[in-house]
Amino acid sequence: MEMGLPLLLRASWLAGILPIALASLPFSVLHPVREVVMSFAKRGKLNTSSPSQKFTVPQSFFLHFYLVAVVWTMFLVVSTWSYAYSITVPMASQSLDYSTIASHLTGGSHMFSIHKPQSTSLEHWHLLWRIVFLLLMMEIQALRRLYETIYVFNYSSAARMHVFGYLTGIFFYTAAPLSLCSLCWPEIYGYVVRVATSIIIKGKTHESDIKYDWWGLVKPFTSLGWWQWIGAIMFAWGSIHQFCCHAILGSLRTVSEGEEYKIPKGDWFDLVSCPHYLAEIVIYGGILIASELSDLTVWLLFAFVFANLVVVAGETHRWYLHKFDHYPKSRRAIFPRVY
Repeated sequence: MEMGLPLLLRASWLAGILPIALASLPFSVLHPVREVVMSFAKRGKLNTSSPSQKFTVPQSFFLHFYLVAVVWTMFLVVSTWSYAYSITVPMASQSLDYSTIASHLTGGSHMFSIHKPQSTSLEHWHLLWRIVFLLLMMEIQALRRLYETIYVFNYSSAARMHVFGYLTGIFFYTAAPLSLCSLCWPEIYGYVVRVATSIIIKGKTHESDIKYDWWGLVKPFTSLGWWQWIGAIMFAWGSIHQFCCHAILGSLRTVSEGEEYKIPKGDWFDLVSCPHYLAEIVIYGGILIASELSDLTVWLLFAFVFANLVVVAGETHRWYLHKFDHYPKSRRAIFPRVY
């Protein structure tokens, strides 16, 4: 039961990766698969069909993705952070013996036994705070993308995306944050249910005996390892460049010279056609590194992001080459000098 959610999420990511992988293979027999995948994946300038066309929605509906992501991820951040803090207090108390700590960690769960070494509970404690760190990174990403959607991009009324692509986006921003905390989800869910029940029935929180303080809420982050900080640096690097590239793309929508579209220039655009996709891969690569490369679910999340963006980048690059006769020949689709 405890592995049910991770297995379900892993199966979902594999189900998304498989058709993309098949569509990428250079075999003519798989051409129909590629056509179907690309019809779902095309958006923006790659899909400027008539608004009356069936099964498409405006690309401006991207806003829905980030609203869902911000609200859902914030819920997971608050829930996981509160739960992690609630077990930090008894672990910091020298008067409590190990059996009490283990019992509090698991809420009576069979996941730990009093016969297991104390290092097991400490590893689990570090796992919880690592998950909080990952969720905070995801929340920062969602907030920035929400800001960009409202204030940076100026979506064309002709830009559309397939409704399946829209539903995939909603699924992604629901499943991605959940994937980051799936290993501890049974405990987090149980904690939220207990607190909600206490509030509804007793009119007070289940953890009313715990004194919250700002330092206690952030101190555990000081014990994070170099995996987390390297991942955070990589995440920040990708985020800065993605924001810059999105600002460049957004500025192209404001041209008043009557030209429908211009060749984007500046930042990583001087190297590849889709630097914002490359930056997104860097961002999720940072999240993967911050997870210590230890969770298969996070690996599959990254693989889905990678596969999806590489395929769309290739199609976008071909669009640029077809659209502009003097498009820079040195640019690649998404990886400098490679592809």
